Amino acid sequence: QLPPIQRKIQNTLDWLRVARFTQLREFSLCHWTNLVGYVMQAVTESCPHLVSLYLTNCVSVTSDVFERLATHCPKLESLNLQHSVIDSAAVVSYLEAAGHKLKQFRVTYSTRLNSIFNAIVGGCCTELRLLEVNTEIKQSNAYFQFCIELLQASCPKLQVLRLLNLTWFPKGSGVAVSSGVGFCQLEELCLATSSFSLVTDEVLGKLLFMSCRLQTLDLRGCYRITAAGLQLLPCHNLERLFLGLYCSTTNLVLAKQGSEQMALKWRHSLRDLDLTGQCYKEKDLEQAMGILAGPQGNHVLRSLNLAATKVTLDAIRVVVSSSPALSYLNLTSCRCLPRGLKRIYRGEEEIRQFVNKLLASREDLSSPGETERRARH
Repeated sequence: QLPPIQRKIQNTLDWLRVARFTQLREFSLCHWTNLVGYVMQAVTESCPHLVSLYLTNCVSVTSDVFERLATHCPKLESLNLQHSVIDSAAVVSYLEAAGHKLKQFRVTYSTRLNSIFNAIVGGCCTELRLLEVNTEIKQSNAYFQFCIELLQASCPKLQVLRLLNLTWFPKGSGVAVSSGVGFCQLEELCLATSSFSLVTDEVLGKLLFMSCRLQTLDLRGCYRITAAGLQLLPCHNLERLFLGLYCSTTNLVLAKQGSEQMALKWRHSLRDLDLTGQCYKEKDLEQAMGILAGPQGNHVLRSLNLAATKVTLDAIRVVVSSSPALSYLNLTSCRCLPRGLKRIYRGEEEIRQFVNKLLASREDLSSPGETERRARH
C-alpha cells in the first residue's frame, strides 16, 4: 500500500490528466526520486501538444518514458535531461525516432554520453538550435571528444552551443566532410570551465570560422586562447565576451598583452566584457580602456569585470567616466588600485557616485603621499 503522500500525488495527477493535461505544452519535473515513472506515464500518454519537457535531477527515468515520448508527443521540440539518471540506449533510440523534431537538447556528461553524441553527429537532430552539455563543477575528469566538422554538418541550424565545464578536444571524422560546412547561424558559444582546458586558437577557429552572427563568446577558463586567435574570428559585432580565469593560474603561462586588440575589434558592439584574472600589463590595459572609452564616449558598454587584473586608476577613470550606460563594475582584488575602491559596483547610480568620487579626488589620489601608500599595498 502506498504512503498517504504518494497516494495524494497520484490522485492529483489523475485529476490533472483528465482536466488539464490534454492542452499542456510545457512540463517540468525536478528533483524527484519517487513516482517518476507514474508521472511520466501520465504526461507522455495525455499531452499530445507537449512542446517542452524539463526532466532534471530525477532518478529512475526508464526506457519506456522515451518510447512513449516518441509515440505520443509528436510536437516535442525542447528536451532537458540534465543531471537525471537516464538510460543512454533509450535516449539514442528516441533521437533516432524523433530527434529530427528537436530544436533544443540539454544533457549532462557521463561515461555513456558518447553514444548520445554519436547519434547527434550522425544526423539525428538536424533541426537543433540549442545544444548544451554540462557536468558537475566538482567533476574534473570529464574528458570528452568529438569531431567538430561532423557536428557542424549534422546541426547546420545551431544557434547556441554550450559545452560547460568539460575538458574536451576535437578528433578526426574518419570520413570526408565538406570544408565549407560551419555554424553559419551560431549566435552563442560557451566553453566555460572551472578546470583544465584544451581549447586552443586553432580549435576555436575551427568552431567559428563561418560564425559571422556570433554575439556571445564565453571562454572563461580557456587560458590557451590568445588575442591573436580572437582577432582572426569572423564575428565583427560581438556583444558579450567572457575571458575570465576563475581557476588557479599559478603554473600557467598567460599573455601579458593583447587586450587593446580585442577592444579595438569590438569597442563598437561590446556590452559585457570579463577579463577576470588575466595578466595583461598595466600599459596594455590602459590602452584597452582608452580604446573602449573612445573619443566620443561609449554608450554600449553595460558590464565590465576587471577583478584580479593590473588595471590602473587612470585607466578606470577614463573608461568609467565615458560609459554612461555602465551598470556593473567589478574591481575586486585589483592590485594597482587604492584600498576602498576594490569592490563591486552595481547599478548606474552607484557607478555614477563612484565616477564623481574619482573626478573629485583626482588630485588627492595622484599626490606623492597617496602614490607611496599605493605602492605599499
